[in-house]
Amino acid sequence: MTAPPDVATDDDAAVIEQSWHEPDRFAVIYDRYFPEIYRYVAARLGRDVADDIAAETFYAAFRKRDRFDPARGAVRPWLYGMATNLVGRHRRDEGRRYAALARVAPESRADGHEARVAARVAAEGVRPQLAGALAGLPEGDRDVLLLVAVGGLRYEEVAQALEIPPGTVGSRMNRARRKLREALGGTDPTHAEEDSHG
Repeated sequence: MTAPPDVATDDDAAVIEQSWHEPDRFAVIYDRYFPEIYRYVAARLGRDVADDIAAETFYAAFRKRDRFDPARGAVRPWLYGMATNLVGRHRRDEGRRYAALARVAPESRADGHEARVAARVAAEGVRPQLAGALAGLPEGDRDVLLLVAVGGLRYEEVAQALEIPPGTVGSRMNRARRKLREALGGTDPTHAEEDSHG
């Protein structure tokens, strides 16, 4: 889970600055954000490479910590930006992963827990179409969508992470959501609430 924004944001910048002279202080940033960066990378590329890419993200952040500028934004989107750039080096792997998921038929199990089985079957029934739609999105649209949907970033944080204008984030998100809705027969899997992101 993410740290409360009002606590973490100010504290993170101070920790980064302290780590310039006390490198061990960077462990606070690692401990605070590694689990969510790992989940984001695992959702995009799979668990097989998530450890390596997440670790590489924090290694890059550690090396570049003296260039972090709190005036440009918070540490969390900065880390997501680095993770997204590293995911970008594996675009073909990501595309193949979504294409493979799109070909997989949903499992149907009955284990006696009717509600749980029904929910799982419904979710798995949509998975191939969702994976196919994600595979078909342009890279920039997919990055924006997954930073919001998987990373839980607000539009301003996505703009900071990708170093693009906030308006571009909004237009990419709208385009990605429209394409997903079309692929899923009118269902919007993002469940994004505009007022919490805009």
